[in-house]
Amino acid sequence: MDKYECSVCGYVYDPEVGDPDNGIAAGTSFEDLPEDWVCPECGVDKDMFEKV
Repeated sequence: MDKYECSVCGYVYDPEVGDPDNGIAAGTSFEDLPEDWVCPECGVDKDMFEKV
């Protein structure tokens, strides 16, 4: 699964880890994140992330 980086703050979403603090289980691909998911570091929308 691909990792995605926030173009604003540099946070990297790693699907192997997920985002457990925000209810996203490990193994959740970036494409499967809810539409209302935001960067846990700076709060921007998914469209501000780029594949790394």
